[in-house]
Amino acid sequence: MATVNVTDQNFASVIQGDKPVLVDFWAAWCGPCRMMAPVLEELSEEAGDRLVVAKLNVDENPRTAGAYGIMSIPTMILFRSGRPVKQLVGYMPKQHLVSQLADVL
Repeated sequence: MATVNVTDQNFASVIQGDKPVLVDFWAAWCGPCRMMAPVLEELSEEAGDRLVVAKLNVDENPRTAGAYGIMSIPTMILFRSGRPVKQLVGYMPKQHLVSQLADVL
């Protein structure tokens, strides 16, 4: 499953799904965000049956980014049943990300 692009308008409905949702708060100008993108794509392809990987551009969707107090990017928040349960900040290699999400994967 490919990553899902979310916006201020559809964010609430995306995080309410049956599967846990990992939302990547990112921006096009952010170097670490660009480094994180292929890691998240791989994770999405490999774990799409257990986890939804979504991306929210903070420049285009400031309301949602502000609501979650996003101060540094990339920030990834794991949601279960619409509630944030874990927050990860900064670039991390795939193995580290997978270990941080072990309870979901």
